Amino acid sequence: MEPVDFSILALFQKATFVVQIVMIVLVLSSIWSWTIIIQKLFDFRSTKKSNTRFQDLFWSGKPLDDLFEKLGPNPSGHAEKIFVSGMNEWHQSHRPDGGLIAGAQARIDRSMSVSVTRASDKLMSGLYFLATVGSIAPFVGLFGTVWGIKNAFEQIALQKSTNLAVVAPGIAEALLATALGLLAAIPAVIFYNKLSGDADKIVSEHEEFADEFSLILSRELDRSME
Repeated sequence: MEPVDFSILALFQKATFVVQIVMIVLVLSSIWSWTIIIQKLFDFRSTKKSNTRFQDLFWSGKPLDDLFEKLGPNPSGHAEKIFVSGMNEWHQSHRPDGGLIAGAQARIDRSMSVSVTRASDKLMSGLYFLATVGSIAPFVGLFGTVWGIKNAFEQIALQKSTNLAVVAPGIAEALLATALGLLAAIPAVIFYNKLSGDADKIVSEHEEFADEFSLILSRELDRSME
């Protein structure tokens, strides 16, 4: 009797078309999940460094107008964009004669709130895919396993033999789908929890900065009205 090849490639080639589709979907989902994970790890690290660098500049005591001019209209960092949006609204709230347009504080807060929301959306982008893979992949793999075992039992009936050598290859092919489902789901769940926690922390820092900056501008507005 020829030895049975139980390598992953051999099991994939012997699997039925439906099970092969399931395996391909799971492998692609796993690859895409790892792409998102690696990209987010680098993005979050870059964002934290950028926020720290900007916070040092902001609290250094230098005039805010000088910092605003240095950053320009399109800064790259999230905290910088929040600051620039607030400063833009601050400048636009002054009339040519130097007076303030009514409702300046509300507009400044709203402008920075929009920037915080955009930063949050960018940080969270891709994480919902990880959540989906983490929750769905095991069931997709289980579907492939059930379908593969069904075909294995059909082969038993056709060959009228319960010999383990007849049953084992089909069951092995079926179980590979479950293994791939878990392989895709476990890292997705782990890193979704980690990255969503990191994103929440960064967003919280953005909101705190927006509140602190709003207080500073509020005091300046009060002085302007005196």
